[in-house]
Amino acid sequence: MAAADSDRDPPSALRSEFINFSAKDTASRWLAVADLQQEMYNHLALYVPRILCLGLSGANSSREEQREEQREEQREELACQLLLLAPLEWLLLGEEPAAGLAQLQENNQPSPLCGHVFKVGEPTYSCRECAADPTCVLCMQCFLGSIHKEHRYRMTTSGGGGFCDCGDAEAWKKGPYCQKHTPIENSKVTEEDPVAQLPADMVARSYSIFSIILKYAVDLLTWEQEDQLPAELKPLEKGDTYYCMLFNDEVHTYEQVIYTLQKAVNCSQKEAVSFATTVDRDGRKAVRYGDFQFCEQAKSVIVRNTSRQSKPLRVQVMHSSVVAHQCFALKALSWLGQIIQYSDGLRRILCQVGLQKGPEGENSSLVDRLMLNDSKMWKGARNIYHQLLMNSLLMDIKYKKIFAIQFAKSYERLQSDYVKDDHDREFSITDLSVQIFTVPSLARMLMVEENLMTTIIRTFVDHLRHRDLQGRFQFDRYTAQQAFKFGRVQSLIGDLKYVLISRPSEWSDQLRLKFLEGLDAFLELLKCMQGMDPVVRQVGQHIEMEPEWEAAFTLQMKLTNIISMIQEWCSADEHVLIEAYRKCLSVLSQCHSSLPDGEQPINLSLAGHSVETFRYQVSQDKVSIHLPVCRLLAGLHVLLSRTDVASRVPEQLPLGELSPPLLIELPLRCLVLCAQVHAGMWRRNGFSLINQIYYYHNVKCRVEMFDKDIIMLQAGASMMDPNHFLMIILSRFELFHIFSSTDVRKRYREANKDVVQQNNTLIEEMLHLIIMVVGERYVAGVGQVEPFDEVRREIIHQLSIRPMAHSELVKALPENGNKETGLEGVIDSVASFKKPGVTGRGLYELRREWNKYFNLYFHHYSRADQSKAEEAQRKLRRQNGQDTALPPPIPPPLCPLFGSLVNLLQCDVLLAVEGAVLQWAVEPSGGGWTESMLQRVLHLVGMALLEEQQQLENSSADEDVTFNYTCKITRPGEAPSTSGSVLALLESLQNAPHLEVHKDMITWILKMVTNIKTMRERTSSTSTITISPGQGQEEMLRDKDKAERKRKAEMARLRREKIMAQMSEMQKHFINENKELFQQNLEELVASTSAAAESSLVPTGVAQVCVGPRRLGGTEHRHLVTCILCQEEQEVKGHGRAMVLAAFVQRSTVLSKNRCRSLPDPERHNPLFMHPDLSLGIHTASCGHIMHATCWQRYFEAVQLKEQRRQQRLRGHTSYDVENGEFLCPLCECLSNTVIPLLPHTPSPDHSCSHSNLETWLQTTNQQITALHFAHKKHSDGTAEQAEPTVPEGFQVDFTPQNLYSSSINEMITTFSMSTYKVGLKVNPNEQDHRVPVLSWSTCAYTIQSIERLMMEEDKPLFGSLPCRQDDCLSSLTRFSSACWTAAPLKTIHTHFIRLFAVLVPDSQVENTPCILDIDMFHLLVYSVLSYTSVHSLDQSRRTLVDSGHLHLFHLITVAHLVQILLTSATEEVCMDQDSGGSEEEELTCQLYDTLRKHQGSLLPEVSSGWQLWRSVKAGILPFLRASALFFHYLNSTAPPVDLLVAGPGQWEALCSYLSLPLNLLQLHHSHHTLLEPLIDRWCCHPGVRQTLHGGVIVKFPRESNRLVELPEDYSALINQASSFTCPRSGGDKSRAPTLCLVCGSMLCSQSYCCQTEVDGEDVGACTAHTFTCGAGLGLFLRVRESQVLFVAGKTKGCFYPPPYLDDYGETDQGLKRGNPLHLCSERYRKIEHLWRQHGIAEVIGHAQEANQTLVAIDWQHL
Repeated sequence: MAAADSDRDPPSALRSEFINFSAKDTASRWLAVADLQQEMYNHLALYVPRILCLGLSGANSSREEQREEQREEQREELACQLLLLAPLEWLLLGEEPAAGLAQLQENNQPSPLCGHVFKVGEPTYSCRECAADPTCVLCMQCFLGSIHKEHRYRMTTSGGGGFCDCGDAEAWKKGPYCQKHTPIENSKVTEEDPVAQLPADMVARSYSIFSIILKYAVDLLTWEQEDQLPAELKPLEKGDTYYCMLFNDEVHTYEQVIYTLQKAVNCSQKEAVSFATTVDRDGRKAVRYGDFQFCEQAKSVIVRNTSRQSKPLRVQVMHSSVVAHQCFALKALSWLGQIIQYSDGLRRILCQVGLQKGPEGENSSLVDRLMLNDSKMWKGARNIYHQLLMNSLLMDIKYKKIFAIQFAKSYERLQSDYVKDDHDREFSITDLSVQIFTVPSLARMLMVEENLMTTIIRTFVDHLRHRDLQGRFQFDRYTAQQAFKFGRVQSLIGDLKYVLISRPSEWSDQLRLKFLEGLDAFLELLKCMQGMDPVVRQVGQHIEMEPEWEAAFTLQMKLTNIISMIQEWCSADEHVLIEAYRKCLSVLSQCHSSLPDGEQPINLSLAGHSVETFRYQVSQDKVSIHLPVCRLLAGLHVLLSRTDVASRVPEQLPLGELSPPLLIELPLRCLVLCAQVHAGMWRRNGFSLINQIYYYHNVKCRVEMFDKDIIMLQAGASMMDPNHFLMIILSRFELFHIFSSTDVRKRYREANKDVVQQNNTLIEEMLHLIIMVVGERYVAGVGQVEPFDEVRREIIHQLSIRPMAHSELVKALPENGNKETGLEGVIDSVASFKKPGVTGRGLYELRREWNKYFNLYFHHYSRADQSKAEEAQRKLRRQNGQDTALPPPIPPPLCPLFGSLVNLLQCDVLLAVEGAVLQWAVEPSGGGWTESMLQRVLHLVGMALLEEQQQLENSSADEDVTFNYTCKITRPGEAPSTSGSVLALLESLQNAPHLEVHKDMITWILKMVTNIKTMRERTSSTSTITISPGQGQEEMLRDKDKAERKRKAEMARLRREKIMAQMSEMQKHFINENKELFQQNLEELVASTSAAAESSLVPTGVAQVCVGPRRLGGTEHRHLVTCILCQEEQEVKGHGRAMVLAAFVQRSTVLSKNRCRSLPDPERHNPLFMHPDLSLGIHTASCGHIMHATCWQRYFEAVQLKEQRRQQRLRGHTSYDVENGEFLCPLCECLSNTVIPLLPHTPSPDHSCSHSNLETWLQTTNQQITALHFAHKKHSDGTAEQAEPTVPEGFQVDFTPQNLYSSSINEMITTFSMSTYKVGLKVNPNEQDHRVPVLSWSTCAYTIQSIERLMMEEDKPLFGSLPCRQDDCLSSLTRFSSACWTAAPLKTIHTHFIRLFAVLVPDSQVENTPCILDIDMFHLLVYSVLSYTSVHSLDQSRRTLVDSGHLHLFHLITVAHLVQILLTSATEEVCMDQDSGGSEEEELTCQLYDTLRKHQGSLLPEVSSGWQLWRSVKAGILPFLRASALFFHYLNSTAPPVDLLVAGPGQWEALCSYLSLPLNLLQLHHSHHTLLEPLIDRWCCHPGVRQTLHGGVIVKFPRESNRLVELPEDYSALINQASSFTCPRSGGDKSRAPTLCLVCGSMLCSQSYCCQTEVDGEDVGACTAHTFTCGAGLGLFLRVRESQVLFVAGKTKGCFYPPPYLDDYGETDQGLKRGNPLHLCSERYRKIEHLWRQHGIAEVIGHAQEANQTLVAIDWQHL
C-alpha cells in the first residue's frame, strides 16, 4: 500500500491552495480565453483527481472510523462545490451564484407540469374516473389539491423513477391541474420561446458551458479504457494507484457476493455486507485500493470464485483518476439537473445541446450516445442521467416530441440491448417508454411518422426465434437463458399496450394506413400462435414428461388486453373495421389451408336431414387450445353486428368467402376437448392439460378464449342450417352413433361401463354447449344489450352462489386495459352492502328482485359454482314459499346478424335428441342416462317456450309467428319409432317418483305450453275474448300443486314428530342408566349455590373482610378437579398427588413507563425492589386446564421425543420451542411453558387469639429481626461478641417448621419457581440462587397489577367479571406464591424479609435500602406479606396471628404509598379551589402534606386546596387498593362483597371495608401519629427523595395506562411518512421495508442486510432486535408498504395479523394490491391493543403458526 500515498500532495499544501482559490477570478479568466473547452478541461484535469477518490473508505466497523468517513465525504462535497462547480455558476450567471439563481427563478414562469420524480415507496394516486390510463399518477401534494380526491381513486406505492402527471392535459379526462399548478390566465400569450426571456450574453455562455460539461460527462460515462483518460484530461504524472471495482449483476445472490468478498479482500462479514449493499444500490463499489498488482490479485479471486455456476461477477481494475473523473461526471449531471430547475430557458438550452446532431450524423447527439450505451453503464450512472432526461427533455413539451422521435428510431436497438442486459427494467432507458408512449398525441405521431406499432410487434416476433415446421412458436425446450429472455421480451407487449391504450376519436388517412400495417404485423404474430402447443390424447400409458404449457399461456395473458384494444380501435372506424375483417379472414384461411388435408369427407344423416363434413376425432388427432386468429375474427364479427356495418354495407364485406363449417371447426374442437377432459378421457395426459383447460375458462383469459369460441359457434350457427350445425356438433362430440341408430328411443346399449359414463358426460356437455350457443346473448352485438348489462349479469350470478366481498367480485370479473371491471357502476343497483364487525369483511348480498335473472347454465360457472348456486337458489325459493323450479330467465332479443340462432331450438335434430333423452328417463333401466342430462333438456325446452312466448307478445296481429315450438313438441315421433310426442313424454314424467326434484320444473313447462296455446288461440281468433279457460287450467294446476305440497308438508311433520319421540326416549334411558352421576352433580350444584348464597348473605353486622384477624375464611368445601389427560377426579390436598395447571410465563413491558431503560444484567441484577416505572415484569397466564403432574410429565416427555425425531427430518421451527420447555396444552393447544401446582385453600383464622396493636407488633417484629440478625452473624462468624438480644416468647431462631406438602407437590413448586426464574432473568436454572422466590412473588404481583389495570380500563367490576381461566390462574398463582418459601432455604427468605421491612422501618444493620420513591408499593406489599409467613413460622407461641402481621404490613405500606403519592402529585398546578371549609379527609391530607413540606421545603409547592390534594390522593391510591383486594381475596379465599361484583357507585366504601381500612385513609396516619411520624421523617430524609424530586424522573400516580401509538386516519399519511424515512445505516438510502413499532412509534428498516444487528451471537433484523429493547422480546409492528401487522416473539416466532386499516368495502388490503383508499378502523386497532395489554400476542402467534405449517418457513428473525 506504500505506493498509495506517493502522488498525494501533503494535505497542508493542498489546503492553502484551496483557501486561496477564487471562483469569481477563475470564471472571469475563463470568460477572456479563446478556447473555453481547453481551459475548462485543464482545470478539471488538475483538480478532479486531487479532490475525489483518494483511497478506499472501507466499510468500517468502528464508530470512529464511520464518523471519519462521513467527514471525508463532507470535505469532498465542499471541495467539489468550491473548486469545480462554483466557477461554472459564476461563469454562467455573471454574478454571485445565490443572487443570480434567485433572480432567474423570479423571472421564470413556472411550468404547469409538476414533474415531481417519485422516490421508492412514495405514495402515488390515480383517479379511476378521470385518468386517461392507469399510468397517469399524482404525487400526494398535487392529489390533495386536486378535484380527484373526491372521486374513486387508487393509491399505490411507487417503485421509484416515474413522475407526477399533474398539469399534463392529455393525462386526465378532467381536472388536469391541482391548485398549485393551475396555469395563470394571461400565460396563454407567452407561448414564445422561453430562451428569449434570458439576456443574450447569458444564452451564449450557457450554450458553451452546457455543451462542454455535457460532452465531458457523456465522454466519461461511455469511456471504456480502464487505465487511460481522454487526451485532454491526462494528468501530468500518473501514479500507480488503482481501484478494484466490483459491478452489480442480477444473477448472483447477496450471499454469494458476501462470501466471495470475504475471501477476496479478506474483510469481515459486516464489511462484506456493507460492500454488497452498496453494490446493489449504486451498481458498483470499489472493494480494494492500492497498486495495480494488489487490485489485480483481488479481481482474479473474485472471478475464480463466481464463475462456477454462471458467468462471473464483473470486476475491473481501474485507475484512480478514471474513477475520480467518472464520479465528477455524475456530480456534473446532477448539477445540470439542479440548475435547469431555476429557469425554463436554461432547460430548453440544455435540451437543444443534448439533442444537437454531432459531426458523425445519425445517432450522434449526446443524448443518443447516452441511450445507446445505456446497458454498458452501471446502475448509479443510469439513474442519474435518466433523472436528468426526465427533468429536461420530458418537461419541455417541444423537445419531448423530438426526443420521442429519436427514441422510436433507436427503439429496436435499445430493446435488443435491454434483452441482453440483466438489470431490471426500472434501471433501463427502455423504461422511459411509459413516459412517451402513454401520451396519446405522441403515440399517434410516432405511429404515423415512425411506424411505431409495426416496429414494436416486429421486434417482439424477432426475439422469439423458436418455431416448429409450420412456423408456430415452440416453447417446449427452453433453456434457462431463453426463459430469461422470454421474460424480458414481454416488456415490449407493455409498450404496445401503452400505444393502444386510448383509441382515437378521429382518424387521418395516414393513421388508418399505419394502423392496418401494424395489424398485419400483429396478425403475423397471432398466426405464429395459432395451433401452438398441440396435444394428442394418450392411450394406454401415462405421459412421461409434462409438456411446457406456461409460456404459451403467459403470452396469451399478456396479449389479452392488446387483442381487446385492437378490436376497440377497429370499432372506432368503419373503413378500418372492414379492412381488418378482410385481413383477418385471409390469414385464417391461410391457417386452414395448412391443416392436414388427408381428412376423408363423410356424409351424416339424422332426422331426415343430411350434411357433408369430414372425418376428424378430437380423441385421436392433434388438437390445440390456442386459436387467436379465429377468436380475433369472432370479435370483429360481433363488431360488424354492433356497429351495424353488416346491415348497412353488406356488399363491402367478404361474407361470401365465409364457409361456416370451417369457421366453427377449430373452436368446436377446443370445446370438445374440454368436454372430453371433463369426462375423464384425457387422464393420462397429466396435469399440464388440466391446467390449460383451467386457464382457458379462467377470468384472466376467457374473454379472448372461451367466450370468443362460443361467439364463433354462434356466428357459424346463425349462417347454417340448424340441423346441419347440430349434426356436426354430434359428430365432433363422437356421439353421432348414439342418436342415429334406427330406434334411438330404445337406448343405445354399451357393454363397457366406463364408456357409458364417458358418453353420459359428453351428452351433458353437448347439451350445455347448445344451451350456451342459443342462450348467451349478453355480448353487445350478439344480443341487443349494453356492456353495462353484461357486467350486471356477471355480478348477479356471482352473488347467486353466496354473498361476496368486493375484492372477490373484482377477481371474478375480467379487467380491461385500464384495470377496470365496470363493477362500481352496477353493484349498488343489484346488491346491498353489509358492513363487517371487528373481524371478517364487508359483504354484498343480491337484492331479492334480481333472483329472477338467475340462469342455472350461466356459461362462466365452473361445475362447483353451478352446484353451489343451484343449492342456494333452491333453498332461497323454499324459504320464500315458492316452488323449487329454476326455469331459464327471459333472454334479451338477438341482433339481426345473429337472429337465426333461435331456430336451433325448434329444429328436428334437437327435437330428436330431446325426445331420446326423455324416453330414456321414462324407462330408467340400466345406467343409460343421468338426471343432469334430463335437467339440461328441460332447460332447453323451457328456453324454446320462452322464445315463442316473447315472439307472440312482441308480434303485431297481422304477422305470422315463425317460431312454432309448441306445435312441434305435440307431434308424435316419426315412424318407425311411433312413441309419444315430447309433450306426452313430459306429461308422463310429471309424476314419476324417481324424478321428484324435477317435478316443479316439468309443471312449469306444462303451464307455459298451456299459456302459449291460449295466446295462439287468442291471436288466431283475433277477437278479444277473455281467456278464462287458460286461467282455469292454470288455477287447476295450481290447486293440484297446493294439495301436493300440503301432503308433503304433512308427511314431513309426522316424520319429525316420530324422530323427536325417539330422541326423548333415548334421553330418559340414558339418565336412568347414569342416575348416580346426575344425582351427585345436582347435589354439588345445590351445595355450591347455597355456599355462594351463604357467603354473600353474611349477617348484616359482620362486613366482608379479606385481610387481618377479622377476615372470613372461604367456606371449607372440598375442591375437586378432573385431569384432562386421564379423566380421573381428585381433591386438591396439601399431601395428595400433585395437580397442575398449564401456564405460560413471559417477560413483559406492557405496564412499563420507561422504555429507554436497558435490560438488567442477569447475573448481578437484584429483583427484590421493583421500580414504580414497572420497566420489566414477569406475566403468567393460563388456559385453565388441569392435569396430574405425572400425566403432564409423561405428556411432555412424549413431546420432547417427537421433537427430536422431527428435527432429524425437517429443519423448520414449530410453533413451540421444546428446548425452552414449551408445549401446547393437550386440550386447547394453547402455548404453555410451565405448570402451576394447585394448592389447598388457606385455613380460616382462629378468632380466639388476641390481636396485637401496631405498636406491639412493630416491637415484636423488630425483636425478631434483631434475633435473626444475631443468629445469622453467629452462624457466619462462629463467635458472638455482644450479648444475645432479648427474644420474644416462643420465638425459636433455629426451629425448622414441618413441610406442609407432599414430595410431588414440592417438586412442582420447584418446577414453576425455576420457570419464572429462567424466564424472568434469562439465565440457566439454579435452585440455590437466593432470587428464586423473589421472582415467583414478582410474577404474582405483576400479573395481578396487569389484570387490575385491564379491568379498570374496561370499566368492569373488580370481581365477578374475570373469565374463569384468569380467575383460576390468579387463584393458583397467589396460593403458589404464598407456599413457595417452603422450597427455599429459610435464611434466604428471612434475609429478604429483613431487607423489605427495612424500607418501612429503617434498620441500622441493613445498608443501601432504596428510597420510598423508587419502590412500587404493591410489589413491596406482596413480597413482605409472603415472606413474613416464613418469619412467623418460627413463632411457637400461638398468641400472635399471621393475619395481624399481614394487616399491619398492609397498613404501613398504605401509609407509605400515601406519602409517595403526596410527594409526587403536588407538583401539578392547582386548577380550581373548592370552598375553604373542608371535610375531615381534606384537613388530614393537608396536615400530612405540611409535615412532608417541612422535610422537603422548597421542593414541594404550597397547596391551599385540601380538596384538590385529597382528590389526587384518592385517585392515586385506588389502583393499589384494587390490586390489594384481588391479592388478599385469592390469598385468603374470602368471598368479595356484593358492591364489588357490579360496576357502579359505592366502590370506594366497599373496597375500604373489604380491606379493613378506615373510609378516610388518612386516619391510618392520624391515629398512629406518634408512631408513624419518626418513620415518615426517616423516609423523607433519604437522600434519594430529594435527588428524585430535584431532577429525577418522577412517576405520577395513578400511573397512566400504556396505549399503542396513535395512527393516522388515512393510510396514505403513513405511507408518506415511511417514504421519507431513510435507512439509518446506509447513508441516506431509502429503506425498502419501513416498519413502524406500534408500541413506541419508532420507524425501523426491516428485512434488510444493512440493519441487521447481533443479539446473543446471532444476526437478527431490525424488528427482532428492537423487540428486545422495547418489548422484552415481544413486538407489534406495522409493515407500512405491505399494510400488514407483524407480531414477533423471540427470534423464531412470528405471524402476520390483519391490519387495522380497511377500505370502503370493509376489507384489509395486505400488500396494497388493490389500491383502494384505506382508513383506520378504530375497533380493530383497539382489538390489537387489547390483545397486547392482556399479554395475548404470544398465544396468537402460537395458534397462527400451528394453523399454518407451510413447507416454506419464514425466517422471522430476519424481519
